[in-house]
Amino acid sequence: MIMTQTEKQRITDALRTYVGRYPSQNKAAASLNGVSAATVSAILKGNHELISDDMWRNVDKQVTPQGSQLGWRIVETTSFREIQTALADAQDFGNVRWIVGDAGCGKSTGARCYAANNDNVFVVLCDEDMRKSDFVREIARKVGLKTAGMRLREMLEGATDYLMQLESPLLIFDEGDKLNDNVIHYFINIYNRMEGCCGIAFLSTGYIERRLERGVACGKKGYAEIYSRIGRRYYELEPTNHIDVEVVCEANGLTDKGQIAKVVAVARDSDYDMRVVRREIHRQKRIAAAKTAPEKQSNNG
Repeated sequence: MIMTQTEKQRITDALRTYVGRYPSQNKAAASLNGVSAATVSAILKGNHELISDDMWRNVDKQVTPQGSQLGWRIVETTSFREIQTALADAQDFGNVRWIVGDAGCGKSTGARCYAANNDNVFVVLCDEDMRKSDFVREIARKVGLKTAGMRLREMLEGATDYLMQLESPLLIFDEGDKLNDNVIHYFINIYNRMEGCCGIAFLSTGYIERRLERGVACGKKGYAEIYSRIGRRYYELEPTNHIDVEVVCEANGLTDKGQIAKVVAVARDSDYDMRVVRREIHRQKRIAAAKTAPEKQSNNG
């Protein structure tokens, strides 16, 4: 689909807010994946002629809180509020938190919204294929450090030194349970460098509890250290419930009680996965629109 001027203006505003969280425009540009400083400058100055729709979408994905790009209204569900509380605690007191919640409960959305509304917060998306160098490079990129030509130790020192200069910084590792054992062990180096100076929060499903406990029991390298550093406990989110789903429906334009009941039923069958909820709300709205279309045509005829 062709990007409209309204969408471009929304992305421009989101980018301007994103850039404002960094000490310089160049540093903000360096934190974006596949977006040059020249592109950031062109967007903010209104020179949009040479910027492709694909580039607009790339920028949108990185600077707009997840889930809100297409007019979706983010609602403060029970899980959302708990995530904000846990992240604020980690940031304000330099704590390490491992936040655990069901798949689809809104962990990623909550983390991105928190980062968008608080200074010196950086969200790193983890991946099972990450090596130590990938992990450190991603941290360095997120804080706006240019890593071309740098060795692993230089990237690590540059990123951690920068973070420790900030006021109450927070690193959020989304889907932290996907990290392999080597990276989890290497995290100890990062923690030791910044202990007490930078808050750290991991977000994942409950799978991490079984994995860490098995690792500790088997004496796997690094697991006992990680378990100790998170205080030997997890911050477990309350499960999403039907009340949360109803509020999300109403906030996103679905007011018919029958349709809301259908969304709740689908949500219940999916263990209240909010991704499923979003798709079902969209489906119900399309069904309602299709029913009213013949009536409008008849009235116009």
